[in-house]
Amino acid sequence: MKPKQFTGPPDTVRKEILEPAFEQYVAPFRIVKGKGFKLKDFDPGDTCGLTLDKADAAELLQRGTAWLAEVQDMLYAQDRWSVLLVFQAMDAAGKDSTIKHVMSGVNPQGCQVSSFKQPAPEELDHDYLWRYVKGLPQRGRIGIFNRSYYEEVLVVRVHQELLQRQKLPHVSKRIWDERLADIAHFEDYLTRQGTVVLKFFLNVSRKEQKKRFLQRLDESDKRWKFSNADIEERKFWGDYMHAYEEAIRATASKHAPWFVVPADNKWFTRLVVASAIVEALERLDLAYPKVDAKKEKELATVRAALSKQKSPAHFRFALGRSNMVRTNIKTKAKSKTKVNTDVSFHPSSISIAAKTKEEWIS
Repeated sequence: MKPKQFTGPPDTVRKEILEPAFEQYVAPFRIVKGKGFKLKDFDPGDTCGLTLDKADAAELLQRGTAWLAEVQDMLYAQDRWSVLLVFQAMDAAGKDSTIKHVMSGVNPQGCQVSSFKQPAPEELDHDYLWRYVKGLPQRGRIGIFNRSYYEEVLVVRVHQELLQRQKLPHVSKRIWDERLADIAHFEDYLTRQGTVVLKFFLNVSRKEQKKRFLQRLDESDKRWKFSNADIEERKFWGDYMHAYEEAIRATASKHAPWFVVPADNKWFTRLVVASAIVEALERLDLAYPKVDAKKEKELATVRAALSKQKSPAHFRFALGRSNMVRTNIKTKAKSKTKVNTDVSFHPSSISIAAKTKEEWIS
């Protein structure tokens, strides 16, 4: 099956083609109730019956990212909501490339990416959420966590010796249930403060992961990604799947949903992620801020001042006169021994101040 052709006005394409298509690609993978959730019910190779060549897939994704850029612009301008995108996956599932392709059209000023490696000594001297809180997005911005606080109930759960580094005074037998409850409450808190939380588990199969590891070994531009630890971690595949199941069951909610995204086909992974983000932002009823009467008066004053400024013709005349002055100065300088003749004037030397947020959105 292929989507309809992208013909007609942009609004028509969006309403009649993109909206239904995006909902079709999001709903099957959204988890808002964790009870009874099982990873085996989700096929890593699923494409919802969609068959696309590279060109069609790229065009559909481009439409989605263009739409995302629009709503992100309004999110930034409105300055009320923030968005947190959490990406979790096994190695080689495509987190980096998904983030790169889906966020390709978003203005960098309104987006921030945080990649969390092993905690540093300072971070280990704080509670386990501390370093993640520091990376939360400001209002009006999209924050992306490439791995996140979920590592504390995933890799730390699989390799429990890592708990010793955290110097906890007491480790309860229920520590994983306690941490999952902490995370669920933390996400409740973020939601109440105006942060939209979307969590993506890129569900790659063990077979596809092996294939991608071999590609990394065979292709010179990908070898740098390979680590022996990647092979070692494959031994714990079952433990990781259990940890993911437990995490999703305990923390999936309507306000902070999980998306178990098929990851064996990268083009479909990107389409689902882009669709989920756009759908969530559209629900916020975003709009550009309206200008009040006082601001309208200020803008009218600015308009009047700009209208009175000299035309480009006058500017060129002034520039010509400045060049004449420079020539005269250089001529007079010939009769003196220590005179700086580097007197110049050019439009490129005019300093332009960085735009403020208000100027950027105008």
